[in-house]
Amino acid sequence: MEAVTEVHDGDVQMIDSSSVRVHRHAANTSESGGDRCVGRSRGGLTTKIYALTDVQGPPLDLILTPSHAADCPTAAELLGRLREGTILLADKAYDADWLCRGIGAAGAAPNIPSKITRRWCACFSAVFYRERNRIERFFNTIEHCRRIATRYEKRASNYLAMLKLAAVRLWLRHYESKT
Repeated sequence: MEAVTEVHDGDVQMIDSSSVRVHRHAANTSESGGDRCVGRSRGGLTTKIYALTDVQGPPLDLILTPSHAADCPTAAELLGRLREGTILLADKAYDADWLCRGIGAAGAAPNIPSKITRRWCACFSAVFYRERNRIERFFNTIEHCRRIATRYEKRASNYLAMLKLAAVRLWLRHYESKT
């Protein structure tokens, strides 16, 4: 996936997360390690997928966490892919001063709607924000794969490999449609 996304030069990127249910056989394991990424939520045992995508929809980077993990701290791990002049689109869950400063330090511009409880509202463009539905479409497309929609793998590294394989298929389909 790194080789496919290496040549990408998009000016607008999006970040979001989606929860995936973990199958009961994947959750039952005698291993005690940090490689599982299984958390408990209202719907049972789940894993959260974080994606950084291009404005066209194909993913640039993917990260897994347990479902109870907050969105902002994990987003900081994905900021390494931002380049100067990039606009980052995100929803209100990513509205934090320290995250906006990190995006600005990378030379990018955040386009994140402010939470209602904020006293000071950041600059926000609704025109750019309309394009954010493409990351939701990415999650919808990737969850058409049965193996992605329900996590059957015990180890998070195996599940992440399946996610990246599905992502490479999306990139190849994207390149194929341009030629």
